Amino acid sequence: MNYFNYFTEVEDAFIRRRGKHLLVSSIDWALIETWKEQGVPLHIALRGIEKAFDSWEAKPRKRSVKSLLYCQEEVEAQYAEWLESRVGAGAEHNTEGYAGTDGRSEDEGLPFPRQAIVEHLQRARTALLNTFQQRQRAGADDLSDALTRAANLLEELERDFNQSTRADAQKLEVSLTGLERMLSESIRSVIPTEQLNAATSEVKEQLRPYRSHMDKAVYKQTVDNLLQKRLREQFAVPRLSLFYL
Repeated sequence: MNYFNYFTEVEDAFIRRRGKHLLVSSIDWALIETWKEQGVPLHIALRGIEKAFDSWEAKPRKRSVKSLLYCQEEVEAQYAEWLESRVGAGAEHNTEGYAGTDGRSEDEGLPFPRQAIVEHLQRARTALLNTFQQRQRAGADDLSDALTRAANLLEELERDFNQSTRADAQKLEVSLTGLERMLSESIRSVIPTEQLNAATSEVKEQLRPYRSHMDKAVYKQTVDNLLQKRLREQFAVPRLSLFYL
């Protein structure tokens, strides 16, 4: 991950979660540079941003998040935990029959076997690259760019998860959710308005018999979930979440 990409990926994640397309401040850029110089891996910085905003959304404040400094504590906490998880990790981690330095099985505490999770990440990355190659034939756009970025970050996540002596599926899921959010927004940026409106109308028509029995917020979320599912299928963008393992 080169110097420029580190900055742009962190900036993009922060702006996407903040929901306001405003430029980050010089202080924010200085903070990003500090993380880069300290050796905070990109996927850890992105995970910290996702976690910070997840916490904020769980209990919204009256004031909006205006600076990346809001995420500093969470990023640094995620980095500290990452460093601890790397203690005893070799350059390459063998996923077959591995037991950590404390004698625990590599699968202990994981919802699925470590090897199954690694293979899921590999399949997802292959699918992302296949979709990227198909879109490249029609020319580059925001989605094709997002596909390569997601594939690169997924490779980093796979390597990190595979080499960690204490792999954490919950932390991995936070990172995967962030990548899915980026891909979904990229799809919306390239789909023609008429196609998006048509897909939205079809989803609402599908839910029409059930709308009167659904809470307003639940209905809105269900519409969004079904629409996202339809758009991902239309653009051949795979699900990354471990729920689809």
